[in-house]
Amino acid sequence: MERRTTERLLRARAQAIGGGVREDSVAAVLDRVLAVQAQDLPAAELGLRVRARGLTQEAVRRATDTERTAVRGWFMRGTLQLVPAADARWLLNLFGPVYLALAARRLRELGLDEALCTRSERLITDAIAAEGPLTRARLTDRLTTLGVEPKGQSAFHLIRRAALAGLICHGPQQGGDATYVLLDDWLPATGPLPYTGEAAVRELARRYRAAHGPSDALDFVHWSGLKTTTGKNAWAAVRDTAPEAPAAPGEPDVRLLPAYDNYLVGYRSRDLSVPAEHERRVWPGGGQIRATVVVDGLAVGTWSGGRRGAPVKVEPFPGTEPPSPAVAAGIARESADIARFSS
Repeated sequence: MERRTTERLLRARAQAIGGGVREDSVAAVLDRVLAVQAQDLPAAELGLRVRARGLTQEAVRRATDTERTAVRGWFMRGTLQLVPAADARWLLNLFGPVYLALAARRLRELGLDEALCTRSERLITDAIAAEGPLTRARLTDRLTTLGVEPKGQSAFHLIRRAALAGLICHGPQQGGDATYVLLDDWLPATGPLPYTGEAAVRELARRYRAAHGPSDALDFVHWSGLKTTTGKNAWAAVRDTAPEAPAAPGEPDVRLLPAYDNYLVGYRSRDLSVPAEHERRVWPGGGQIRATVVVDGLAVGTWSGGRRGAPVKVEPFPGTEPPSPAVAAGIARESADIARFSS
């Protein structure tokens, strides 16, 4: 088998989106991949679905809203991720200071000085302590009492700052909207952090290697958002794990990945997952990453719909051969499963 094809199959298998691999629960998916992109929460839920068998949306909401075994927060690259609750605190300890420092300039640009930021933290935590989980809109209303503009980015950056500082985190949904809760109430500390400092970076590198198949130090730097030297040193300190051998060729493994999926953002290069001539179909610009049809880890088209009962619409890449009967059957199964999951 050609080397690049082998690497793609191994990556798809490691990410549980190929090789027939599907996990049995939210916990098992996150244990395997550590994090699922979650800037778009419905897409994050579909990112769990595509890596599992028979997973229900109710099971996802139960894990995040009731059992508290998965939590959403700003971690790698400073973007929203869904991670195991057991890993949230050491990840926040690693990334919070990094992105607090980077956010300081933006806060100054918005006219939010340190005194106002401190008052905002106190207001946010006091309001949640008194009223329970609050949505971004309701927290924004409270922040206007400090002179924060209700429109624009100021309120968002103040809320994000409180989260990066370890004061609040995402809690249960209310009417489809995310809420914020006090971190110490939602995820009580159970002892010292399992990893800190260099040990935390090494553990992150180890988890990345296991979840992303054949990769290198620069892939890890790209995915994590850490400084190049920091990432390279951690990578060199972690022993590579022997990847599972790709399955023998058989029926194609078809998956409908959601927008912003890990598989499409986890490496510095896209050439193994998306044919170069079709990159703009997946990355049209403006920070968008479209939902994608992949066959054995290779993108062959995009798809849309699937929410609120809307049918799934697949758009093969222009100029490509029509899907084989086996691929068409796989697309039909995935489309039906998205309808089941979202109903």
